[in-house]
Amino acid sequence: MALKDDPLRIVVMLTIYYGVRRSEVLGIKWSAIDEEEELIHLRHKVIEDKSNGKTVIRGMDIMKSKSSMRSLPLMTFIREELRKERERQEEMKRVLRGSYNRQYEEYVCVDAMGNLFKPNYVTNHFAVLLRQHGLDKIRFHDLRHSCATLMLSNGEDIKKIQGWLGHSTIMITADTYAHLDAQSKRGSASVIENALAITA
Repeated sequence: MALKDDPLRIVVMLTIYYGVRRSEVLGIKWSAIDEEEELIHLRHKVIEDKSNGKTVIRGMDIMKSKSSMRSLPLMTFIREELRKERERQEEMKRVLRGSYNRQYEEYVCVDAMGNLFKPNYVTNHFAVLLRQHGLDKIRFHDLRHSCATLMLSNGEDIKKIQGWLGHSTIMITADTYAHLDAQSKRGSASVIENALAITA
């Protein structure tokens, strides 16, 4: 799936590579990218909520559970993509000047105007993206499952997958993924890799 010019490029990349929840990927701030320690710290989330009949976007430092507060290795490929994204955002600030929304400068996942992506927009646009490329319909959340399935198919320990995904108990991880036998794991991995192959 070619994502070169798609507004959700960095959102999809971070989600498929790290298996993060939608609220977690939208909550990643530039300050959470620790290039010195080569880590991404997941400490913040963005949710869509209702207030006085209006939809509002809220950034929160309260995660789903204590185990959701985690740090994951900063992959070389992702580090380079994040650098490109930062350059893109700086360029848009220069071009748009006063029209660029600087309210969300601390966030990684913003659109060309500097607006924070709304969770529902991510879900809906991802469905459009799949249709545009003639791919089978899957939920955005399935990218998280795909990440876990790929880890399982390559022999990763279930306890390590629990920590990676930020599940509160190993039973959640086991109940969700451990029933996959070796053949179904390989089949799922193949389907996901082919369907979601990201090209520059």
